[in-house]
Amino acid sequence: MRFKDDPQTMVLTTKRIINGDTIVTIVFHDEADGMWQFLDGIDTDENSAAIISINEMVLIDPNLEEIANLPLGWLAWRNDSFSEWNMKVNA
Repeated sequence: MRFKDDPQTMVLTTKRIINGDTIVTIVFHDEADGMWQFLDGIDTDENSAAIISINEMVLIDPNLEEIANLPLGWLAWRNDSFSEWNMKVNA
């Protein structure tokens, strides 16, 4: 795994992504606490949110390895699973 985080580091995602109903299209690497968020661009509330390990996240979508070096305070996004990742500071 390319992520420098411990493989058991907990990340925020959605049940839709875990179930394969949607894909990760936006990723946040929070500057304040280093938390990763792997989201699908659809509104997420506490009923649709889920927490899993970063290792499990990469097993769901191995293409996430492409953004393993996303700096703290940055976000990455893509249109679909065939698109390249775009990255910028989360301002």
